[in-house]
Amino acid sequence: MAKLEICCFGIECAQVAQEYGADRVELCSGAADGGLTPSYGYLKLAKEKLHIPVHPIIRPRGGDFCYDMNEFEVIREDLLMVKEMGFPGAVIGILDTEGRIDIDRMYPLMEIAKGMQITFHRAFDMCINPLQALEQLKNLGVARILTSGQQQNAELGLPLLKGLHDKSREIEGPVIMAGAGVRLANLSKFMEIGLTEVHSSAGKSVPSSMNYRKVGVTMASNSENDEFTHYCVDGPTVEAMKDFISITEKAVV
Repeated sequence: MAKLEICCFGIECAQVAQEYGADRVELCSGAADGGLTPSYGYLKLAKEKLHIPVHPIIRPRGGDFCYDMNEFEVIREDLLMVKEMGFPGAVIGILDTEGRIDIDRMYPLMEIAKGMQITFHRAFDMCINPLQALEQLKNLGVARILTSGQQQNAELGLPLLKGLHDKSREIEGPVIMAGAGVRLANLSKFMEIGLTEVHSSAGKSVPSSMNYRKVGVTMASNSENDEFTHYCVDGPTVEAMKDFISITEKAVV
């Protein structure tokens, strides 16, 4: 059956995803930055409370995917920690200044990660030549590529997603996993082009439990955000997506 990975910003979200049938969790912090490395506390609790595969993202900051020496050392140390803690996989991605896969830095990371499944994240969507990048990531031994098809959302990227999927099957390369705007309403479009893995937040905004709310003060630099709502995985949506995948695949058989 096709696999459903859920992007989770916290342990509670991951537990909901697990309860409602997710196949795997990408564990992140920093929702406003699109996903950053989770803290040691998050990682420790994930090992204790989750039984489905958890792949932490290793990303030291928001912004681009071209890192200086200090940032690369942070990535290296965090990947070592994640491996030593026993996680079965991790999510990484590094580009050079010209928008190519940074082979010189990816190679030592892949050496560290031997025995783990590595997902190359949406840094792929910022690379200059996706077909060349696919070949390079195959040669590095990357297990899957999380991509929107180099578009703002994966539905817009369907043509490239199909091309990447077909090419990857031809060369026995990484699994192509669609992500960014994948939801129940458009899930059929990704199944139709043959993808075997999809990535979704399956999320909703929930209100804060606080009764007292200080007006006019926010910790967020983005004025559209405040401290009185937060993201959470919506369990019934996860369940509905898994049911849809199951029904669709049974119909094909």
